[in-house]
Amino acid sequence: MPRLSEFSARRARAWLARGALLLLAACSSTPLPPWPEPSSQSGKAPTAGAPKSPAASANARSKSVPAPLGQAGASQVRVTPVPPSALEAQAPTAPAGAATLPYASAVAAWFPDPGTRYDTPGLAPARQSFTSNAELAIWLEKLAAAPPHGPTRVKLLNLGLSQQGEPLLGLLLTQAKDTDIASLDASGRPTVLLLAQQRGDEPAGAEALLVVARELAQGLLEPLLARIHVIVVPRANPDGAALGQPGTAQGTDLERDHLSLTTPEAQALARLVRDYRPLLVLDAREYPALALQPKLDGIARYDALLSYATTANYPPFLAKAAQQWYYEPITQALRAQGLTSAWYYEPAAQPQDRGIRTGSTLPDEGRNVQGLKNTVSLQVAARGSDLGRAHLQRRVHTLVTAVNSALQSTAERAAELEQVRSFVARETRAQSCRGELVLMAEPTPAQQDLVLLDPRSGAEKKLNVEAPSARALRPLQKRARPCGYWLAASAERAVERLRLLGAEVLRVAEPGTVLAETYAPELSAGNDAAPAAPDKNGATAAAAAAAATTDLAGQPGTGTVPPPALRLRRSVIDAPLGSYYVPLSQSLAPLISAALEPDTPFSYYSQRLVPDLAAVARAVAAPELVFDDSD
Repeated sequence: MPRLSEFSARRARAWLARGALLLLAACSSTPLPPWPEPSSQSGKAPTAGAPKSPAASANARSKSVPAPLGQAGASQVRVTPVPPSALEAQAPTAPAGAATLPYASAVAAWFPDPGTRYDTPGLAPARQSFTSNAELAIWLEKLAAAPPHGPTRVKLLNLGLSQQGEPLLGLLLTQAKDTDIASLDASGRPTVLLLAQQRGDEPAGAEALLVVARELAQGLLEPLLARIHVIVVPRANPDGAALGQPGTAQGTDLERDHLSLTTPEAQALARLVRDYRPLLVLDAREYPALALQPKLDGIARYDALLSYATTANYPPFLAKAAQQWYYEPITQALRAQGLTSAWYYEPAAQPQDRGIRTGSTLPDEGRNVQGLKNTVSLQVAARGSDLGRAHLQRRVHTLVTAVNSALQSTAERAAELEQVRSFVARETRAQSCRGELVLMAEPTPAQQDLVLLDPRSGAEKKLNVEAPSARALRPLQKRARPCGYWLAASAERAVERLRLLGAEVLRVAEPGTVLAETYAPELSAGNDAAPAAPDKNGATAAAAAAAATTDLAGQPGTGTVPPPALRLRRSVIDAPLGSYYVPLSQSLAPLISAALEPDTPFSYYSQRLVPDLAAVARAVAAPELVFDDSD
């Protein structure tokens, strides 16, 4: 039976001079790729070009601009505009539904339909509803059943069932020798996962991914499959889509369920990511155009809001890759299509706060969870989740353009991205038992210039607002990084979820002991007993973070009670037969700590997956335990 010392033997020596890229590369058998020279935008957040007037936008669109599936660049992988049989080209027209929009026609004039028209069941000209779940299934089934197109193989993936029994479907597109996971791994090509409609009231993402799936299977995106595999999940929340609501059938926000995995939809996506190990996860979303109108009397101007993982302990090299190899090329691709973009924002949670938030920093959101799985995790949100079918062609066009750019970036930099991920995984494993981990962090104070549109005149409104930066976090709560975590046998629900996330969890086969730190409620004032090993910066940061979160309706709070302040007590504890050990000498260590450090609002203890504080402890030294190798 394997002993824990096997894990210790795999730990690499500490990295020195972390800021020196060449030295880091020299310390590894798999060096980091040479980083490209920074562009003129590197080192700061890329910003969209100054928005043009409606007339200027129309003039720009009248020029010869390639369709989004025909972006030309330095890539050796080139595709051309989809022929009329797939995407019927037409001149820009007045946006559909403009007469019923909650703002003046002068605002609508900023958002003409694209010069390329997309066709899916939900995009039919006289259609009043979006693609139904049945139509989506037929679309994917036809693509999977079509005769082979050269070396391309297409497989329908049945990922499970939703809360109401709807099939959760995906499509695997590859030019590997076969569609099984072993064949994909043997090809040496990375996998990309494209997700959409995790929130049921954001339909444009599903329509866009149906277009992308078709063009990968039998269209002009197919050449990309010579370098990458792609999995497309157009509708992750079919119940919410059918009901026209953001949450699942039971009202859960699927976007915030990727750590606790309480819903079958989140569990299905977790299994998919665990089994196929995508290098890039892109979530195609929408954002409400009218969200800031009550506070700032303005309508959203940007066609797309972009972001990547912004949570504590996200590897900085992955953030750098997301910024330079994806964020910047996507903004350039959008700009080439006459589309504007900016970093993601949403209204501040408090009604009296006229500022904005720049995205969640908590590790329970899908974007951040996937990032802590050592992927480049992107979110692209098109403008208009609250506009019905208005500007729908433009919304789809925005997402197709962004997805195409991300696919090409992955194809072009596949080898470099794999090197970065390999380096990050080794460095993460080597940090076990050493240094500190950040349990809670918050955005740093900042301001941002925001462009909105006057809802009556359509004129631009340029505002400077408070916008704490989610890309520059400051720690609220730190703790020494343990060697691993012991879990009681009663924490089997937590064990199940950790394994769904892809973590290695070992079952104790023979009774033993662990030198550990256990958790206890912080002593109250007046108690003269001395606490052991208090947290840096205080565990009360968890309550502050819980108050800063919002639910699906934009209201404060997450529905969980802020956990109590805790203190640590060091002792030797028993590890009985049937209990568990979760080593941190694995690449998912930051995600494991996010789940198992109990005094945060998103922890498995706060979410009642760990039954009590006595069921979890921090191992401060690598224990000599015997594990069940058949578990």
